[in-house]
Amino acid sequence: MNDSPLRARWLGRVSFAEAHAVQTALHGRSSGRHLLLLEHPSVYTMGARGTLDHVLVPPAELAGGLVRTNRGGDVTWHGPGQLVGYPVVPVPPAPGAVTAHVHAVEQVVIDALADLGLPGATRSPGYPGVWVGDRKIAAVGIRVTRGRSMHGFALNVDPDLSAFDAIVPCGLHGRGVTSLEAEGVAVGMREVADAVVARAAECWGAGGLERQDVAWRAAPDVAALSGASAGVPVRLLGRLAAAGVDPGAGLPVDQRKPAWLRAPVRLGTEYRALRGELRQRSLATVCEEAGCPNLSECWSAGTATFMINGSRCTRACGFCLVDTRHPEAVDAGEPARVADAVAAMGLGHAVVTAVARDDLPDGGAAAFAATVDAVHARCPGSDVEVLIPDCKGNAAALDTIFAARPEVLNHNLETVARLQRAVRPSASYARSLAVLARAKDAGLTTKSGLILGMGESEDEVLGALADLRAVGVDIVTLGQYLRPTAAHLPVARWWDPDEFAALAAAGRAMGFAHVQASPLTRSSYHAREAAASSRH
Repeated sequence: MNDSPLRARWLGRVSFAEAHAVQTALHGRSSGRHLLLLEHPSVYTMGARGTLDHVLVPPAELAGGLVRTNRGGDVTWHGPGQLVGYPVVPVPPAPGAVTAHVHAVEQVVIDALADLGLPGATRSPGYPGVWVGDRKIAAVGIRVTRGRSMHGFALNVDPDLSAFDAIVPCGLHGRGVTSLEAEGVAVGMREVADAVVARAAECWGAGGLERQDVAWRAAPDVAALSGASAGVPVRLLGRLAAAGVDPGAGLPVDQRKPAWLRAPVRLGTEYRALRGELRQRSLATVCEEAGCPNLSECWSAGTATFMINGSRCTRACGFCLVDTRHPEAVDAGEPARVADAVAAMGLGHAVVTAVARDDLPDGGAAAFAATVDAVHARCPGSDVEVLIPDCKGNAAALDTIFAARPEVLNHNLETVARLQRAVRPSASYARSLAVLARAKDAGLTTKSGLILGMGESEDEVLGALADLRAVGVDIVTLGQYLRPTAAHLPVARWWDPDEFAALAAAGRAMGFAHVQASPLTRSSYHAREAAASSRH
């Protein structure tokens, strides 16, 4: 993989646990080169050589808590105003290679600091990190196993340095901590990230650089946005503008769709029978709630995607038609009714999804597990595919779903990194990758999908596919976004069937077991065939 590009990602603010899940997956499942750049919410971390003697207050009093981790080094702090970089790159198994990698990480930071106007940063022999005199400006903690690196550096841009008062930073008594701001260099996080990426590309980017950023936060010009796209909320328009999408340039909501987006309508006996089963058992489907264009085709074939936990979502994604009124109580009898419907319909592959339920402590995970258990008990020969929300990254909630052993675990990335905040502001790119990485760690067949036509480029789609594959996703779906109402995200353009075919070929070349890609593809479209392909 010496010719692979360095895939640099600015991910915004990401919890330590989620970032660790992503880089662990990249370390163990990808042979490529990756650089994750992000900020953490406040957290203290302790490396393999750390000791609680270097924590000066009771650990319970540390803002964000104390996390033991498998990197080298002692105790340090991460938080807002600090650029954290995780290079996950090959390190050849040769004498001195680990030391050389540590020095390479330090040199990337040293050179970036010089580019930013701080030329005096240097190493301190025997003390990993980057220093300005006797003050540490960047901590370095590395782990190298099986010829690949994990963890990396934490560069102080403009954090509240008092956070370090609760510890002996890096276990070094008598040495201080500094930042770019404290050294008189006033630069923003984006400028620092740009400088680091440029130097990292020189170090690890022999195969080129492929970079994607989640949108950098910026205050919208409300006056300029007024009337940009009639009916679209200004807050949504602002997020589009921050992502570099002209909200006034979208296709008119009433523009006639291309021929390839006109789904056939089938209202035969099978369709009516399935609709009757669903009504009789008071079950909801995402097919209806989200206005899926394939509804009649799938129902006529005797397949449907059951939607549990009610039909009201606690999130308001810019592309989705699902009801966002205050959610109703969870129905304890729903899992059994789903299982009865699967039995009555004779389904060999049942798909179960849900609205986001951020109002519930577990995000609705228990209902997913109960439904999987109920179908497996009622229909021993039937597979269950679940399409889950992120449960806010709650590891215990996700483990509850994983422990039920669905045959396929689907969680949609939905869009490229840059458009995440515009398309689904309550989710995050890194969190979705972490959910999928954790599911793969649990030994599940994993699946994800993207909807296209909201302002993304082909290179961004390929980058997102590469990220999904790098964390171990087996099955991927790609389909065209169809604007539900004038109050939703505008359609930036129609992707034609040939473009979808090219993306499918690219996905297969990346190693996905199955790629379902067409204008009318949705998450559950041909789900049984996709699952079967992943087992061969």
